[in-house]
Amino acid sequence: MEHKIVNGIQVPLTAEEIAQRQANQIAWEKSAFDRAMADLRAKRNKALTNSDWSVLNDVPLNPAMRSAWMNYRTLLRNITDNLTTVEDVKAVTLPIAPK
Repeated sequence: MEHKIVNGIQVPLTAEEIAQRQANQIAWEKSAFDRAMADLRAKRNKALTNSDWSVLNDVPLNPAMRSAWMNYRTLLRNITDNLTTVEDVKAVTLPIAPK
């Protein structure tokens, strides 16, 4: 039986409290994908921010390196495409920045 502690005493939950806990648990489970995507987007956005310098016109990159950085940033921007499950999101690894 589920319970709560009130003033140091174990008290059984009411049917309404049990129903609310179950509803909260279902809502938490349903939002797992959204939380995973938000985490992936935050990592992706940080990597994009860290590579912003590579697209400035006055950065002396040879054409091959400029292309490599542009491809890297495209991979980052597209990293969330076609993800439909939490497992899909967790399986994603960020691409490696050019050196």
